[in-house]
Amino acid sequence: MGTYLFMDNLQAVIFGIIEGITEFLPISSTGHLMLAAHAMGLGQTSFLKSFEIVIQFGAILSVVALYWRSLLVNREILKRVIVAFIPTGILGLTLYKLVKKYLMASNTVVLWSLLIGGIFLIVFELIHKEKDDATEDLSKIPYSTSIFIGLFQSIAMIPGVSRSASTIVGGLVLGLKRKTIVEFSFLLAVPTMLAATGLDLVKNAGEFSTEQFHFLAIGFVVSFFAALAGVKYLLFFIKNHTFIPFGIYRIILVAVFWYTMYVK
Repeated sequence: MGTYLFMDNLQAVIFGIIEGITEFLPISSTGHLMLAAHAMGLGQTSFLKSFEIVIQFGAILSVVALYWRSLLVNREILKRVIVAFIPTGILGLTLYKLVKKYLMASNTVVLWSLLIGGIFLIVFELIHKEKDDATEDLSKIPYSTSIFIGLFQSIAMIPGVSRSASTIVGGLVLGLKRKTIVEFSFLLAVPTMLAATGLDLVKNAGEFSTEQFHFLAIGFVVSFFAALAGVKYLLFFIKNHTFIPFGIYRIILVAVFWYTMYVK
């Protein structure tokens, strides 16, 4: 399939839906956006890479809408979110050029990350046992644990890893209850994607045309509303399920795209 440089309104809507649904699931929203771009014949241009970053903040705002009390009223939770963001902020600023120029240009990196992450999710869930004394209160998460969760999140700078998966698995390893780390992952996404979006816009907004800002706005708004559904679905899903189905899904997705991209 050949590649072209520009998208249309429908494609911007599709990207927004994909981003909103996948942002908080352990399946990598960035990986899905990159594979969707390939499927639609869109080349990984500088604008498309920025588009894939910026519309993620639309999804993140859904968390603000749902959890604004935790972020703005409960200072103990807010302080822990800020502490967890510090490692990601430092590493993200340091490795920004490497990630955007090289890693976000490689569908091969995405496929390998999805595959390895899918296998890891399945194995992890088969061996992980939640302790009875696992931390349940968001405001009681130790600051040291918050820092390590931030380090786990930093792994997701590799496209296809999944920010949600890395933070949730990290939190489970560090002794948090499943619902607690899922909600903390939601909250941690806010400063993380705010910083990522702001950094990318500062560096690249001057290169965007009016039409491209139009596409950004569409993807941004659509991802916000799609993410509201995604957040509620994940909270409902984890009540009675592990993440094994997501691991299986990742492996199947890789098989399909690997066949269409490198075999067929």
